[in-house]
Amino acid sequence: MKGNITVTEGALATILGLAAHEVPGVLGMSPAGLRESISRILGRSEAREGVVVKADPNAPGKYHAELYVVVAYGSRIPTVVDSIGERVRWAAKSMAGVELSSVRVHVVGVSRG
Repeated sequence: MKGNITVTEGALATILGLAAHEVPGVLGMSPAGLRESISRILGRSEAREGVVVKADPNAPGKYHAELYVVVAYGSRIPTVVDSIGERVRWAAKSMAGVELSSVRVHVVGVSRG
């Protein structure tokens, strides 16, 4: 018997954040907005920090994803960004059964971590 499975945008953001952390060269995520910045100041951070997921209004069932990352000094940024894109697309499809219509990766910092 088959039923409907719904994955919330928050759950998808968590999956994508965890997948991005697995990419070599990614040191961490950066808050994507004021709410996340305040949460970090208050000592609360979540796996989905630095990930914004929104439904694609032009493609029902697909999502846009934006990730805000800090990369390791000495890493080839284009390679890290490409790897993040591949990894999060794979994670969305294989773990949540969701396709991403676009993935934008914003490198907001470089650190020796």
